[in-house]
Amino acid sequence: MADNPLVTIIVPVYNAERYLPYCVESILGQSYHNLQIILVDDGSTDASADLCDAFAAKDTRIDVVHQSNGGIGKAQNTGLDRAEGQYIAFADNDDILDRRNIELLLHVLLQTNADMSKARWRQFGVSTLDTVQQQAAIGASEPSTITVFRNPLRAYQTVFCKSLRMIGTALGRKTEARYFNEANWCRLYRRELWDGLRFPEGAYAQDVMVAGELYSRMSSVADLDVVLYNWLQSGDSVTHSERSFGFYHDNVEAGAANFELALNHGVTPMRSYYTLVGSIAEERTAKDVQLDDHLRILDEDIARAEALIAKLTPFQRMQCASTRVLRLMDKYLYDRVVKNMK
Repeated sequence: MADNPLVTIIVPVYNAERYLPYCVESILGQSYHNLQIILVDDGSTDASADLCDAFAAKDTRIDVVHQSNGGIGKAQNTGLDRAEGQYIAFADNDDILDRRNIELLLHVLLQTNADMSKARWRQFGVSTLDTVQQQAAIGASEPSTITVFRNPLRAYQTVFCKSLRMIGTALGRKTEARYFNEANWCRLYRRELWDGLRFPEGAYAQDVMVAGELYSRMSSVADLDVVLYNWLQSGDSVTHSERSFGFYHDNVEAGAANFELALNHGVTPMRSYYTLVGSIAEERTAKDVQLDDHLRILDEDIARAEALIAKLTPFQRMQCASTRVLRLMDKYLYDRVVKNMK
């Protein structure tokens, strides 16, 4: 590679002593070496903090920050504030990166001049940790296809149903290449995309809350048709286990903000409709919904959603409602298969 820019990888760390070594070793073993690795210990109460320090003592590329617990948004912001690289990547503290993750993502960014590059990922269960680690250390093959697409905000809002992506790809439209969610891992960003943009702190759904603004800043995205990231499915993760009213309300807030932003950019907010309507339904059945403040907030959220949906044309409402049904079918299968990985 002719150019050798510095890439910053940000890893929020919280009580991950069992899985953190797998994650950090996969980053240290990257085929691309010019890295700044920021481990943000967010007030861990297990051995994670000591593990971070031990890794830093072995490799000068690692920068460890210890801070009081403030949630993943605060940890990610700390990493962004300390980032020195021209390009920025994120990783969760219990996931495993393919050995060629940064190499391939950076190469395609330099080659295409896109704002962000992304690749495919796979889910795995705890019982296959060692096997996945060994496979990731070998390194992926060259991507079979590189797809560059414009208007990422439109793709984010409209290409999210797995069933429709499969049909589109079968018809030769490269629909899967245009899919991406709110997760920040398995991507490489140009640093300037994050100028003046930070995650909300102390909130759930922090990645959803910045998604619309982040994607609206991008002109193009490059997709690599190769698996470069391994996502651990753990039943005790926040995404899989949290069921409080506050969790669902934060998703309502994020969905509503992205809904309005999409409309302002002339994009039908199909994904945000799904998030907004679904999160309100979950609020109604949350275990702590009967608290007085929560009932009041629920009423406010319902009124806000109704006002936003009223801005849609009849055709847009049909699009949003029909894709929501398809996405619920996808989710049913996902919950039965992927979330139950062992």
